Amino acid sequence: MASLFFDSNQPAILGFDPGRQKCGLAVMGLDRSLLYREVIPAERAIAAIQTLRQQFPISLLVMGDQTSSKDWKQKLDSNLSEPLRIVMVDERFSTLEARDRYWQMHPPRGLFRLLPQGIRTLPRPIDDIVAILLIERYLGRLTD
Repeated sequence: MASLFFDSNQPAILGFDPGRQKCGLAVMGLDRSLLYREVIPAERAIAAIQTLRQQFPISLLVMGDQTSSKDWKQKLDSNLSEPLRIVMVDERFSTLEARDRYWQMHPPRGLFRLLPQGIRTLPRPIDDIVAILLIERYLGRLTD
């Protein structure tokens, strides 16, 4: 998902939700416009980040600080073709927040909307939404 109205002079932030099996990626402009999001297998993460850096003027990578984040930071530092500033962000409760955000972004339809949100099952992984939230938490820290 890429924005048609993206100002290529505006720096972008890459959100990265690292995991052992899958990773969430999101690219957001400083104006908080969402430019890209995807959930990918973990083994494709480095290549995907390299590709996104060619497509967007990414100035910073924001990464969650929990599951395997130290290992991922080392992988990124040693495998990216060009160095990238990496900022760790507190990701506690981000999965719960991402569940809520998913239903805001994709409201349930039909009989499914009658079910309480707590018992609805998500139809897909939400690691990309967690990556969005990590960027928002980082930007929130800057403005607080």
